[in-house]
Amino acid sequence: MSDAPLRRIERFALRFAELANEDPRGKWLQSRFLRGVSYVWVRAAIAQRMLVEGLDDLIALHPDTGVLLVSNHRSFFDQYAMLLACYMGPVPWARHLYFPVRSNFFYDQPLGILVNAAVAGGAMYPPVYRQAERRALNDDALDRMVEIVRRPGNVLGMHPEGTRGKGPDPYTFLPAQPGVGKLALIARPLVIPAFIHGLGNDPVADIRANFSRDARSSRAVILVFGAPIDYADFCAEKPRPTLYKKCADRFMAEVGKLATREKALRAELDAGQISEDDPRWLNNRPVSKLYAREGRA
Repeated sequence: MSDAPLRRIERFALRFAELANEDPRGKWLQSRFLRGVSYVWVRAAIAQRMLVEGLDDLIALHPDTGVLLVSNHRSFFDQYAMLLACYMGPVPWARHLYFPVRSNFFYDQPLGILVNAAVAGGAMYPPVYRQAERRALNDDALDRMVEIVRRPGNVLGMHPEGTRGKGPDPYTFLPAQPGVGKLALIARPLVIPAFIHGLGNDPVADIRANFSRDARSSRAVILVFGAPIDYADFCAEKPRPTLYKKCADRFMAEVGKLATREKALRAELDAGQISEDDPRWLNNRPVSKLYAREGRA
């Protein structure tokens, strides 16, 4: 399949991830782990400072296919915050989660494998390889992602930028990569945009912020979900790389619109216009009976 064979540790990591995501028993165990372990500690660590808009509209959707969740990427922990919002909602159709990642660290380092297992239950899958000589592996990963987002109940989270933005302005994005557009135009999933801002890359500092006096002011984490993106016009055209890029750019443009809304919400927060009992504060939402039933299922 590839001119650059996987090293032993990479084969081990890939085999573990395949068992956790491709085997129905492994995926069942992973979902129980995410709901029973990851959800619990992520809620304790950041829910107090999270303001989420658009969650009820998300819950009201009835997708008849899988969902592709596209968002900006500033922190290593963006997807955990979104997981928390989906489970606290609860979003009834978000039954199985997948988060493709770059293979470096998570698939070629012992610590990365441990993080994927202990924090995400192996849900950081499938891996995407940087090396050009491993293109065949990436083609296989795309085929797997297509199958994932074609199945109802599956949610695949992706960052159209392809990598984490490290610039000083969180509202300035890196160029969208065509891969996410190609995935959407092949699989035709429901595509939902999201924008998140407020998390850092130091987990200890972020947990401390959750219990600080300014947890719901200057240290707030604001997450905005948008309406499904209409990209039907692209589906009618002949598939080609330039079309994939245009589709990815549209996805990122919709994320940008949510960034503008997040900035307005932050201004309202700074002005004291959002109360402590506002239902958009995630910790103000009770864990519903639906979540409790699903968590034990």
